[in-house]
Amino acid sequence: MNAIEVTKLHKSYRRRFRSEKVAVDGLDLEVPAGGVFGFLGPNGSGKTTTIRCLLGLVRPSDGECSVLGSTAFADVVGRVGSIVETPTYFGGFSGRRNLDLLARIGGVSRARVPEVLERVGLSEAADDRVRTYSLGMKQRLGLAAVLLKDPELLVLDEPANGLDPAGLKEVRDLLRDLADEGRTVFVSSHLLHEVQLICDSVAILAHGRCIAQGPVDEVLQVRGGNAFVVRAPKVREAKAALSKAGFASTFRGDQSLRVIAAPVDAGKITKALADASIYLTELRPEEISLEAVFLELTGDSE
Repeated sequence: MNAIEVTKLHKSYRRRFRSEKVAVDGLDLEVPAGGVFGFLGPNGSGKTTTIRCLLGLVRPSDGECSVLGSTAFADVVGRVGSIVETPTYFGGFSGRRNLDLLARIGGVSRARVPEVLERVGLSEAADDRVRTYSLGMKQRLGLAAVLLKDPELLVLDEPANGLDPAGLKEVRDLLRDLADEGRTVFVSSHLLHEVQLICDSVAILAHGRCIAQGPVDEVLQVRGGNAFVVRAPKVREAKAALSKAGFASTFRGDQSLRVIAAPVDAGKITKALADASIYLTELRPEEISLEAVFLELTGDSE
């Protein structure tokens, strides 16, 4: 079963004296139940609009959204926790009091408040006024609010915004732990390295359409081919020797070569260079990053 299914979703906005703006253009999306799902795309690609449609905050122009098996979000709202863009709070109240109010409104036991504050690392600052919180602390408070009703699906729009490296790791570990408990964590983010570290599956949007979707390992292979990074003395002579042996290569910016070759050809690369009296100082498979795939697929055009 999928936690989220989107079928031919279309959302456009009328603009006075200008042509209609299309935010989401026939989007199809499947989010498996359980695990962390990364929702990626350049600014203006339709991520936040899609999230708003999923949560019933805006009405789609066409198409259908199903959340936890229901097309009526009101039927499953108690099972879903969400952050959309930047959450706001009563700045003159403490973090604890803000959560107490949310718990009362949501019909949640106030006993949950200290539990979620502890889980997001805000126990020591719980009684400080929210206006004194940093942006990162406010993001943590938002995560605490999401966890109040112990949801099975979390929909998070940029949950790591404003966090320092230590905070990023804590949030990363928290989201991973929540997924390992059997929940589904749907996270929109521009921090591609963080997404690659925690996500099981991803979808990449551009111009309101999904251009890649699936397990992270599969999406990383869209660039095609295999390659090695080769470092050796006399890099130009090394390139010529590899070309003579039938291996295409290009210069990298760090005085090494990118050699197109299958994993089983590592020995052949070594032999080709040794036969030319060139001895390797480094030979390793090229690492493919989610950022590189993202830029290649989207063209970094938005």
